[in-house]
Amino acid sequence: MLNLTGFRRLFKGLDVVDAPPAGAVRARMHIGGRWEHGTGRDWLRVASPATGEDLGYLPLGARADAERAIGAAVAAAPKLAGLTVWQRAGLCQAIAARIEARGAEIARMVCLEQGKTITEARGEAAAAAAAFRNAGEQIKWLETAAFPVEDGAKRAMSILQPKGAFGVITPWNFPVALPCIYYLGPGIATGNALVWTPAPTTSLAAALVMECMIEAGVPEGAVNLVTGEGPVVGDALVMSERLQGIAFTGSSAVGDSIAKRAAGKAQLLELGGNGPSVVLEDADLDRAADCISRGAFSNAGQICTATERVLVHVSVHDALVGKVLEKAADYVPGLSTEESSRVGALNNEENACKVDAHLAEAVAGGATIRMGGGRAAGMPTPLYYRPTVITGVPPESALHLDETFGPVVPILAFEDEDDLFRLAGLSPMGLSAALFTRDLSRAFRLAERLRCGSVNVNEASSYWEMHMPAGGAAGTRSGHGRTGGRHTLLAMSDLKTITFHVGG
Repeated sequence: MLNLTGFRRLFKGLDVVDAPPAGAVRARMHIGGRWEHGTGRDWLRVASPATGEDLGYLPLGARADAERAIGAAVAAAPKLAGLTVWQRAGLCQAIAARIEARGAEIARMVCLEQGKTITEARGEAAAAAAAFRNAGEQIKWLETAAFPVEDGAKRAMSILQPKGAFGVITPWNFPVALPCIYYLGPGIATGNALVWTPAPTTSLAAALVMECMIEAGVPEGAVNLVTGEGPVVGDALVMSERLQGIAFTGSSAVGDSIAKRAAGKAQLLELGGNGPSVVLEDADLDRAADCISRGAFSNAGQICTATERVLVHVSVHDALVGKVLEKAADYVPGLSTEESSRVGALNNEENACKVDAHLAEAVAGGATIRMGGGRAAGMPTPLYYRPTVITGVPPESALHLDETFGPVVPILAFEDEDDLFRLAGLSPMGLSAALFTRDLSRAFRLAERLRCGSVNVNEASSYWEMHMPAGGAAGTRSGHGRTGGRHTLLAMSDLKTITFHVGG
């Protein structure tokens, strides 16, 4: 069996080695209160999609590492649950302070490891801190009820309790903000112990957040970081009978598998999005074009609620296309580390190839690329993509039906409302949509009818604030449960009813 030290091999586009070279940065996991490299035999070379430079080496954990982390979380859960609400709120505030103190360091790593612009990375680091602050405040005011009862000799009330221990699996598009907003902040605030498995390509940034939690005084074993591949360490969390809940943000295909394999656990699943941005004939086209472009090109289009497809009334199709092209011209790919850059790099080659494939299929089916359409030349890596506007997109194409996850604006025309809802309903996803119109009554009526968890009227589909509920519509492939503010706190808590016999 070939097992040479330092032997390199490519696995799903990732550069895996048996051992890092001497002097290289070696990331660590955190299990049961200890920093360690785990028991896995492989390491992932982490190269920056933005600059191409080596950032360090990540230990690819074994299933046994995840099992040890689960054991640590289960053992620590009673201690975290035993803290008062005010104590857990104070812990969240302390974590937020540590993230803020190390914000520049975290932002730099997010920029280099994820590929987004440094400006976007700073915003993400700030959002991660705000997530803990919000969770720490909201948990203090999450009141339950005392119930009127028919039996005069009884009294009834409800309380919130932690579910126990959660497995948390997070993606690479927002490697620190998303975990903190959706799961880590709410998990600690509600008293749940956690085992966190971040995406391998952005685990160095995740480790910095883990350091902040440890520095702030999280109880030993209450939060564990296990790095590695989803089918190995992630699957151990999904299948574990010792965890009470599983939280995942990622693709619909993986989420569907998790939902089946984690049957019986509490589940928070935020999956793929492909909601339409609908432009009606009376819309403010300048505002629509601005919001569409911002929704498509922010984070290089790698947002689950991004502008993935535009459905515009035929009477204003050409005018909207012209305005979108004008707005899109302002989004020029630039080195992610430069202050002036508006569009950074895509995170990985697999995702870039998907964008290539979706565009090629649409063009083969008769679509016309009006701007962009490929990789940006003269950049340090091939992961910079030119912002793209494409018209005449075939309704049956992947560009229209699937989540492309790149800086692309696909535009399709519709004739009337029946045609609009026929096109909107072709995609099986239903996360977030946008609707542009000046008619308030029509806005309410159509927003209620669109099969999405969120509909933003006269705003980009990607607009969201972290205290608002977000999630997929029932019956779609965009997940289930609601994340955001008190909704996540409730989802990660058990509502227990207690009755008292008081005499008589």
